[in-house]
Amino acid sequence: MESQESSYLRELIRVLVRNLGILEKGDATCCSVTISQCHAIVEIGRAQEISLNELAEILTLDKSTMSRTINNLVENALVVRKLHPEDRRYVTIKLTDEGIKIFKNIEEGMKQYFNAIFNSIPEDKRDQVLDSLKLLIKAVSENKCC
Repeated sequence: MESQESSYLRELIRVLVRNLGILEKGDATCCSVTISQCHAIVEIGRAQEISLNELAEILTLDKSTMSRTINNLVENALVVRKLHPEDRRYVTIKLTDEGIKIFKNIEEGMKQYFNAIFNSIPEDKRDQVLDSLKLLIKAVSENKCC
């Protein structure tokens, strides 16, 4: 049975997700790429080079979905895919120069966006918000849905 507090938590998270745009449609764009491609570009850019399997794990996507996303990024000349010389099942992915430009634009835009959000929180509550989010992330990761 769902308690009143857990129901309220669910509602707050639902509103947060909606306000952050996490439930955007697949054709929504972020710096001229889809939201899913945006997430992939950010993770590849941060890692500089990453395997397809690692990327799928980080983004919690199955390998076939991740592969389709990467195929689109390759077709758009934003990433390059390399097969490991000894194990052709191991694929590494890197951003192209154009992919790096988009990565930097995304990072700069998100930096400004979250800086504005953070500065909107009263200064004496900022640590509390960060601590609460860490607790929430830990609880979510320990209690996977479905």
